[in-house]
Amino acid sequence: MRTTLVAVFSIVAAIAGGLAPSHAEDYGIFTVQESKLGKVLADPNGMTVYTFAKDAPGKSVCNGECAAKWPPVKAAADAKPFGDYTIITRDDGTRQWADENRPLYTYVKDKKPGDVMGDFVNGVWHVEKED
Repeated sequence: MRTTLVAVFSIVAAIAGGLAPSHAEDYGIFTVQESKLGKVLADPNGMTVYTFAKDAPGKSVCNGECAAKWPPVKAAADAKPFGDYTIITRDDGTRQWADENRPLYTYVKDKKPGDVMGDFVNGVWHVEKED
């Protein structure tokens, strides 16, 4: 009887383990930060990350003055894409992180982690939310 119970519990544990998610989402250099809008993606400094509706997939159109207000989330020369996070090359040759080929930015008016001052600016900037 004891052998049967041990076998049953082993099978149940194996089945339950198989139903659990295989791993949590890999955010790599990014973190998830609490904000008044809920959980948002943040850069390595904890600053909220945004996308720009005018960008094309894999292409940033935010340069010059735009990039001064909305700094691109830069990728190091040795950075490698992971999960949904890709790296694009900007017009100036620098590398920028992207989420599913959507370039990522921070906002200069955000002063501390969790700030979301850039959400919906001019109807084209959007917080990168995480569930």
